Amino acid sequence: MTQSVSFNSSAQRLIKDRLTRYSVSAGGIVVLLALILIFFYLLYVVAPIFYGASLEKSKTIPLQDSSATVAIGVEEQNEIAYRFNEDGQLSFFNLIDSQREFQDYQVEADITASDRTVPNQGLVAYGTSDGLAYIVSPKFGISYPNDKRLITPSIAYPMGEQALVIDPQGQAIEQLAFERQEESAVVAAVTADGRGLLVRYEAEEDMFSESLEWLPEKADIPSLPSNIDQILVTPDLRRLYIRNGNQLANYNISDIDNVRLNSVDFINSTDSNVTDIALLTGASSLIVANDNGKVSQWFDVAKDGVRKLTQIREFDAGAKVNEIGVEYFRKGFAVSGEDGSITLFHTTGGGRLVREMTDAKAFSLAFSPRASGLLTETENGLEFYHVDNEHPEVTWRALWSKIWYEGYPEPQYVWQSTSASDDFEPKLSLVPISFGTIKAAFYAMLFAAPIALAGAIYTAYFMSAPLRKVVKPTVEIMEALPTVILGFLAGLWLAPLIEDNLPGVIAIMLLLPVGFLLTAFAWSKMPKKVRQLLPEGWDAIVLIPVVLFIGWGCIQISPALEQWMFDGDARLYLTNELGINFDQRNSMVVGLAMGFAVIPTIFSIAEDAIFSVPKHLSNGSLALGATPWQTLTKVVILTASPGIFSAVMMGLGRAVGETMIVLMATGNTPVMDWSIFQGMRTLSANIAVEMPESEVGSSHYRVLFLAAFVLFVFTFAFNTIAEFVRQRLRDKYSSL
Repeated sequence: MTQSVSFNSSAQRLIKDRLTRYSVSAGGIVVLLALILIFFYLLYVVAPIFYGASLEKSKTIPLQDSSATVAIGVEEQNEIAYRFNEDGQLSFFNLIDSQREFQDYQVEADITASDRTVPNQGLVAYGTSDGLAYIVSPKFGISYPNDKRLITPSIAYPMGEQALVIDPQGQAIEQLAFERQEESAVVAAVTADGRGLLVRYEAEEDMFSESLEWLPEKADIPSLPSNIDQILVTPDLRRLYIRNGNQLANYNISDIDNVRLNSVDFINSTDSNVTDIALLTGASSLIVANDNGKVSQWFDVAKDGVRKLTQIREFDAGAKVNEIGVEYFRKGFAVSGEDGSITLFHTTGGGRLVREMTDAKAFSLAFSPRASGLLTETENGLEFYHVDNEHPEVTWRALWSKIWYEGYPEPQYVWQSTSASDDFEPKLSLVPISFGTIKAAFYAMLFAAPIALAGAIYTAYFMSAPLRKVVKPTVEIMEALPTVILGFLAGLWLAPLIEDNLPGVIAIMLLLPVGFLLTAFAWSKMPKKVRQLLPEGWDAIVLIPVVLFIGWGCIQISPALEQWMFDGDARLYLTNELGINFDQRNSMVVGLAMGFAVIPTIFSIAEDAIFSVPKHLSNGSLALGATPWQTLTKVVILTASPGIFSAVMMGLGRAVGETMIVLMATGNTPVMDWSIFQGMRTLSANIAVEMPESEVGSSHYRVLFLAAFVLFVFTFAFNTIAEFVRQRLRDKYSSL
């Protein structure tokens, strides 16, 4: 009977052991599968930003008109193309239904010059033989008969059907440039008798008819080149560019009463000649094409207080460039080559996206508004290409290298994903926010690791058992404190406290270690009867009043220290005298708050590792004559080193992935500066801030997922290194 009960008990234990083993194994496999799924899902979302661009021809429309083209374009839905010719005719072409034809429109005037604006304006200016100008544009009306979209094209006169008087003397306009803002416009013209005229129009609303009346102001263009190949006015109406061969005259026209020539620059590539120039979206950059296939980007750079037109980067089109076409809202452009090639570039990404050979060279290029189509004019007629180019601004170079952005004095690492302007150049470098993640973790560990490890060593090795039963659970329960509360306190209480008492806070950091050492030395010199008042292992109680007194005292003397050492304002002294910027929510605040959150993790794991060292090792060391300190450093810590290292790496992983504290306790400014008085933006905080506002499927959206992937790789790398080192330490000291 006894044998039967024993057999049943053994069988039950065996079943329980197997179930436990299988359950633990299954749980581990599920966790591993979850990590793999997360990894591949992040890759799935991120991968499209690295797909290459492509061009696919979908339509060819023969042209019956032999006159030269002024402008071509496509409406937003890629259904209707249009073409302005130099005779003032506007024609529309159906890209979807070849059976549907459209009416042609004609500007009734003796046209002698013409110009097109930047693509997002979509306007065309015609100059006449009697010194007048007509401003026209295509217009697309949308209706929904029978619940089906119908687009009806026509012609529009945005500045009125009445011609604008450019030259009061009535001379023919031979060359023309035009740009318009909402209520302002500028016309630059060269007349038949060689005069350069600049006319600025300002719109004034008629109070009765509510129509706009355009009031002109006129000026002469000084130092006009004798031979003019191209004239460009920037859409901000502040600059006028006149190209004479390889020379570019740069005029400041922001003040119509003080039009002046700023500079004349050679803009050609080495041993080549300029074939075409165009303004990039936003009008801050000039794209220059050369007959050797080189295409360069230029914009003004401020150096030593002077702004100078500077070549920023150069691209290779592979053949002589005939024409440049720029996108509506992105920093991309296309060029047509003499060999029949069409090449797409993006300036921020800094590279060639695609080069497609065609059967005829293109004379004109125009992107559709959404950059999903490209219309070209060749000797075959109008040819329309579908463009697949969703994320041209995202390249490895743009993500991880210094980029020279428009308006910046030099190449920099910048994260600035959005702006209020359509002309904004996305700045999606992951370097500043990756740096911020490392910086926040560094300062958190600098504060947390020494305190947590020292506390763990003392608690596990020196502290009495009754006190340990109180201290250890108290520290561990700190880990349950929500980090959003810590972030809230750090941002709204700790940050202003440090700003108002900066000398006192720094004094606390310097005096606390000194106070601990002096207190320990003084306690060791106390009479034995005094020291025996505290039970063995309760010595740390003596430090509590020391901490409170030093903390209180330093805060109280902070104003006096500030007056004595920093002329009454520590923050102003740091900025003006030492050149150190001070942000209220800075790395010191993050280090203290996040260190407070990390301490329980490091303390708990390290304390368990030290306390778990077999007693026979420490007792044997003490029996052989070693002091407790020698036993601790030579035996206990070495044996527990795998667990201590794991504790530190777990704390580091927690600091790297922390979100709420860095979100609320920093200025969330993606700067690259190790200064403890400046803030940062981390990968996790950046995701939390910008993900709700990002458009699903956009470059911004996918780069945020890439940031999550980088964060995933960071933590995976830290954990892998931690496990490798832990195993090495375990193998090395397992024989102790």
